[in-house]
Amino acid sequence: MSECYSKEISIENMEATTLEVLLDFCYSGVIQIDDSNVQDILPAACLLQLHEVQTACCEYLKKQLDPSNCLGIRAFADTHSCKELLSSADEFALKNFSSVIGKEEFLLLSVESLTTIIKSDRLNAASEELVFSALIKWIRHDISARKAHLSMLLSHVRLPLCTPKFLVSVVSEEILVKSDPASRDLVDEAKNYLLLPVERPNMQGPRTKPRQPLQVAEMLYAVGGWCSGDAIASIERMDPIKGGTFWKCVAPMGKRRCGVGVAVLENLLYAVGGHDGQSYLNSIERYDPMTNQWSSDVAPTATCRTSVGVAAFNGSLYAVGGQDGESCLDVVEKYDPRKNEWTKVASMGTRRLGVSVSVLNGCLYALGGSNGPSPLNTVERYDPRVDSWEEVRPMLTKRKHLGTAVYDGYMYAVGGRDASTELNTVEKYNAERDEWQPVVAMSNRRSGVGVAVVGDKLYAVGGFDGQTYLKSVEVFDKETNRWKMHSQMAYRRLGGGVGVVRMTDIPAYYEDSTMSRVSKRQ
Repeated sequence: MSECYSKEISIENMEATTLEVLLDFCYSGVIQIDDSNVQDILPAACLLQLHEVQTACCEYLKKQLDPSNCLGIRAFADTHSCKELLSSADEFALKNFSSVIGKEEFLLLSVESLTTIIKSDRLNAASEELVFSALIKWIRHDISARKAHLSMLLSHVRLPLCTPKFLVSVVSEEILVKSDPASRDLVDEAKNYLLLPVERPNMQGPRTKPRQPLQVAEMLYAVGGWCSGDAIASIERMDPIKGGTFWKCVAPMGKRRCGVGVAVLENLLYAVGGHDGQSYLNSIERYDPMTNQWSSDVAPTATCRTSVGVAAFNGSLYAVGGQDGESCLDVVEKYDPRKNEWTKVASMGTRRLGVSVSVLNGCLYALGGSNGPSPLNTVERYDPRVDSWEEVRPMLTKRKHLGTAVYDGYMYAVGGRDASTELNTVEKYNAERDEWQPVVAMSNRRSGVGVAVVGDKLYAVGGFDGQTYLKSVEVFDKETNRWKMHSQMAYRRLGGGVGVVRMTDIPAYYEDSTMSRVSKRQ
């Protein structure tokens, strides 16, 4: 450096008082940093390579981070190559996005800085609706200079994760979007994603990926059943927003269904067959948790079925057994959601109504049920690789209208009814040993019970105790080896189905009480 040989060095853009403070530090090792001098001292310390002072300034500014100044501090850190401070300011802005967008600094962001923020997977936005609204607000602050960036910026908003109502009534109607062809294409892409739920696995991309931190929830749905003398169409969801302690009604099915088979395939809830109070059904309905809507465009099964077992297995649905009004069934049908068609596979060795099915270790199990005259304790296992069923060790107890689920590596058989009474007993199957073991009994007898696993707990939902249709719910915890009562549903349900949907982006309507609806037919 030429300065090494110069008797005099010119330092520009540095106040004499700032240099004096830094020289004092070089001799004393002490420096006082505050709001009045930090913006002068930090760039000077960078220029003079006083790393201790740089670090002290950055630590001071980190402590001052606030929604009103974090973007300014971020820009300041970027200008002076303070990587650690830049990272801290970035994290603060992303974490506090909902507060930051209400401050003046947000409107003054460069397009590059805004892009960095809204494209981040770590953006902590309550919804993509909020991100879209913030983007439009930023553009309107200087519309003539910024509208050219709309489609590029909009490509970083995850429009497919917006609610249909917002997409149609707000995004599509925004004049800036309507006047920009590239932006309209992004809206059409989002609409297709919401309108074609079965095709979603083939439509995945950056805009369909939920941001971090994910709002992850396992939502337990109770579907249909028999209540107070009639089949019902109502659906309830155990509310993840309320910590999983409340049930909330969501959109009802198009048909009333008791003895309905329920399963979740690719985060869509299917209701298969059942009885509407007058007729045995072969129709299917599919529920989309993202839109809170049911559709009936699913191909029907070849056979009308109630008291049918349904499970999702290897990307398909299986409808197993049941009854058609004339006889118990051994028929098994397989649904391909891509082709929207059912095909028959190998029939079971035994006719079974009131059967329950579960998937364990790559095989589909059909447990219990009734062959007409009497309940069964026999169990069959289906291997799709050879399209055949084989019997395994029977249960300890004969059970029809039982509930089953795989929990902690075991297959649990819960409740049901034997030849004379409703059951509260529970047993579990060890596939490696091909043996059944008793488990602590429930508090209530439950026939026609729905059983599912949510988190690390096993839930028994509704049923019939021999006298009363139940809306109570019990939860089993393997750590305590106890069943305990959970919050009650709004509806009593015998022969209702249950399903668990795992959502990584909770739609905004979940907190909108106006979306809670109950069918008038109930």
